Amino acid sequence: MRRLLPQALVVAFLAGGTTAFVAQDRAIRLDVDGRPRALHTFADDVNALLAEEGVQVGEHDLVAPAPDTPLAGGDAIAVRHGRPVRLTLDGRRHQVWTTARTVDGALRELGVRAEGAYLSASRSQSIGRAGLALDVRTERAVTVMADGRARTIRTNAATVGEAVEEAGVTLGADDTLSVPADSFPRDGQSVTVLRVTGGREVREEEIPFRVERTYDPTLLTGTEVVASPGRPGLRRITYLLRTVNGVRQEPRREGSEVVRRPRRQVVKVGTKAAPRAGRPVDALDWHGLAVCESGGDPHAVDASGTYGGLYQFDAHTWHTLGGSGLPQDASESEQTYRAKKLYARRGESPWPHCGERLHG
Repeated sequence: MRRLLPQALVVAFLAGGTTAFVAQDRAIRLDVDGRPRALHTFADDVNALLAEEGVQVGEHDLVAPAPDTPLAGGDAIAVRHGRPVRLTLDGRRHQVWTTARTVDGALRELGVRAEGAYLSASRSQSIGRAGLALDVRTERAVTVMADGRARTIRTNAATVGEAVEEAGVTLGADDTLSVPADSFPRDGQSVTVLRVTGGREVREEEIPFRVERTYDPTLLTGTEVVASPGRPGLRRITYLLRTVNGVRQEPRREGSEVVRRPRRQVVKVGTKAAPRAGRPVDALDWHGLAVCESGGDPHAVDASGTYGGLYQFDAHTWHTLGGSGLPQDASESEQTYRAKKLYARRGESPWPHCGERLHG
């Protein structure tokens, strides 16, 4: 009896330990991304089980039941890893996450209405852990106004230009749209086709010349003489002409070209003081001046054709004195009358070589 008692105690202890060991061993069903497997574990909760099985979870992953849930025999654990989706929905880009393993499941999970939509990937395509890029264009109603007619279509077009083409409207080379052709067409949007015709028009305009005044001590004060006549320049300007839907637009300047540069005008301004006294104009030797200037011939014209008559007027001076036509065609008395008027204004300076003959 003394020898049997210790052996009985050992057997009882071993039997009790085995019962406790078996009681803590739990049969669990673990499903990771649709791959189920049965296993036995001593883990107390879901977190411990996942750590034991080397299953890592992040903030975008789904674990059911919750990671801190205690385990009991027969429990089923599901883990769905999050997958990044670079979603472009009706032209707007989004970075989203889904635990769905197919495009169709992701669309349902994200609440995207896909009926009649364009999808860049088939609904049955699987989504790996690396995720995918997905372009979704839902069906939209777009109205195209062209040539006085409205056409409303339902479209998955990626651009307004594609929608206009789907509406059966052909754009000419210069035609434009009321919105950018490469913009995304929105549901209910109206797009107007602008029929554009046009061309170019070349116009000419004068470039004013600059007037330069120089002082001349040989001319009486208050006297101005055009020593070198100015000439305006010429510029050619090209304008773009546009007619939009039959309405002519304001011409738009495209470019210009200087055809002729302006030539400055030089004016001599007299600074010579007027004589205090002198012989009356009628008492001056006008015959002597005429002989010196033209040989006394009232119809004389110099070799250049610039100066004519008894006193060799140029046409500009003759006209400023009130004469008409050409001086050489006027009578001798009129020529002398105009010469006296000129002397009254400018003294003998108009005749720099022969003016002294007036004084005998």
